[in-house]
Amino acid sequence: MERLEVLKTYKIYIGGKFPRTESGRYYVPEADGQALGNICLSSRKDFRNAMTAARAAQAGWAGRSAYNRGQILYRIAEMLETRKAQFIEEAMLQGSTKKKAESEVRTSIDRLIHYAGWCDKYQQIFSAVNPVASSHFNFSVLEPTGVVFQFADQSSSLLGLISLVAPIIAGGNTLIILASETKPLSAVTFAEVLHSSDVPGGVVNILTGRREELIEHVVKHMDLNAIAYDGSDKKEITLLKKGASSNMKRIRVYDRKWDKDSAQDPYLIKDFCEVKTTWHPIENIGPSGSGY
Repeated sequence: MERLEVLKTYKIYIGGKFPRTESGRYYVPEADGQALGNICLSSRKDFRNAMTAARAAQAGWAGRSAYNRGQILYRIAEMLETRKAQFIEEAMLQGSTKKKAESEVRTSIDRLIHYAGWCDKYQQIFSAVNPVASSHFNFSVLEPTGVVFQFADQSSSLLGLISLVAPIIAGGNTLIILASETKPLSAVTFAEVLHSSDVPGGVVNILTGRREELIEHVVKHMDLNAIAYDGSDKKEITLLKKGASSNMKRIRVYDRKWDKDSAQDPYLIKDFCEVKTTWHPIENIGPSGSGY
């Protein structure tokens, strides 16, 4: 009797745990006629659960020192390095050549290290002490936007995902990701890397499923602060921009060649930060006494 292959059921990642989808629904993507596994079709409830986890984790993550966030990003790169062979194999299962898969995983690790180094440096680049006419110090510094939703790159399994995850969390934001619909395996395995990399639960949450089912729920959610959209679908981009106007949600659209060195820069961190300006009076000391 011919044996039937048992397909693995891949769970989603919310709040540092691996629950099954609340919807109970799955889909089976294929590459070269081969089924990749049972992938969760995340629902509106799954997204809401991820929002709750991300919001709860945001203040704690933003409050960590920049140096510590850099340490944790570097730890993610270390753990990804130890599982390099698995990521290469999964990329090949999803249709990549061996050479391309090796290059993609190697570049993904390097990208994490790149942004780990920027964690305690971007403030020096983008912050300022501003000249004012009165007796005050005036400082402008960057603060995280809050909770960000990332529609991951559909064309790559890992590099497009990590190229936005790293700068977004480097700036102190928490994140919810909807993985590539056709190439979801690397995203789910990346959740296992995060789980073993000192990343606090809720800082990064990973959903799988269909964009068309979640995009309206995401853009209309009033507690979400920003959306990173990686793609070029004009209909989806228009939907995001119109929907975001209801609560002034920040929308960033990317369609980059992530394998190029030019695709990484600290301005991606700045894209998900707000500028906070603080005034502080200077004490004037003179013959008649001191004052402000």
